[in-house]
Amino acid sequence: MKNFFQIGLMLIAAAFIFTRFPDSRDVIKTADTGPRKAETSREISGTIKKGETLFEVFKRCGLDAAELFEIREAAADVHRLRKVQPGQKYKISVAEDNKVDSLSYWIDDDGILEVTRRDQGFTAVRTAIEYEKKMEYIGGVIKYNLISSIGKGRERLMLALQLSDIFAWDVDFASDLREGDTFKIVVEGLYLEGRFKKFGNILSAELNNNGKMYKAFGFAYNGKTEYYDTDGRSLKKAFLKAPLNFRRISSYYSGRRLHPILKVYRPHHGLDYSAPVWTPVSAIGDGKIAYAGYKGGYGKLVIIRHRNGYETYYGHLSKIAKNIRTGKNVDQGQIIGNVGNSGLSTGPHLHFEVRINNKSVNPLRVRWPRGEPIPDQLLADFRKFRKRMDMQLASITPVFFASAEKMRDNDPKDDL
Repeated sequence: MKNFFQIGLMLIAAAFIFTRFPDSRDVIKTADTGPRKAETSREISGTIKKGETLFEVFKRCGLDAAELFEIREAAADVHRLRKVQPGQKYKISVAEDNKVDSLSYWIDDDGILEVTRRDQGFTAVRTAIEYEKKMEYIGGVIKYNLISSIGKGRERLMLALQLSDIFAWDVDFASDLREGDTFKIVVEGLYLEGRFKKFGNILSAELNNNGKMYKAFGFAYNGKTEYYDTDGRSLKKAFLKAPLNFRRISSYYSGRRLHPILKVYRPHHGLDYSAPVWTPVSAIGDGKIAYAGYKGGYGKLVIIRHRNGYETYYGHLSKIAKNIRTGKNVDQGQIIGNVGNSGLSTGPHLHFEVRINNKSVNPLRVRWPRGEPIPDQLLADFRKFRKRMDMQLASITPVFFASAEKMRDNDPKDDL
């Protein structure tokens, strides 16, 4: 009899929980509006499930679907809500009359869509997510390549890409890195509610490549951050060192190479970057498209004409980007196509050439012109910042990672 009594109590408790929380996917908070009003306002929050839509959320929570269409219309110019992504958070504030007062949807790690009811209808804006910033200190030794050496996970991958972009004008990460090279990074760590979310901007970095030391300092003026060397000279040059990141050079520039298909010796006036099909290919400098199409052994080819007689060739592409057409201008770093296997090719790779005044040159030996240095009137501020960053970099030992709290004793407050 005692067991039956206990089971009965458990069933009553379960029934109470089920009626109290009808759907565990949404957290619903209610607020009593006063002793004379039976209705309450509420706040609904949750996370988009795989395959779920906002229409299903509205239906499940007993909200008017017509209001969702109004919200979609208001948000269309900011962010389209017709397709929402799994894992993204949302919050809906509902008034006493079951009308939606506001809707928040986390678009990505940087912004939130905020839709609010006004007298004339709904209005939508994108607001930036406010992160707490802490300095992070990372050091490592190169083994195989930069990506595998900097650590696992999406955020470490993005950090590796950011570091490679900073030194892209001086270091080809496909051909120049050596095992045993070292790197040090001082970078912003972005935290939300006390939890690390992602890395922000790199503040300073040091790369020891094959016995040569490279340093970068992120210095801001005129509302823009650029990277400079120890003397305040811009690291940015008119041309990138390579048109794609982290790939192996399978064939070098040569005056006499055995062609892998034709089996005859002939010049190879470029570099072959071995990379998977669809790897993005970037323009190494600003210029104008001189040719975009199919051209004999090159296969799908893009030729860019730059200033001062420079031309660059990108061959064997699987695809040429839609907006890349003869006569169109392109910017440095802009995606112009994807690695492929078109033309006379034995496997997926990018054939890359540089010509100056129509004369072929070895891309690895070209000395590219440099960007603008820091203005003289700002050099004192830059040197103060550089001194602080040099002390931070000196405190890092490869392989090492620590948060700002662990490095507090090494933080030179007098230079802040």
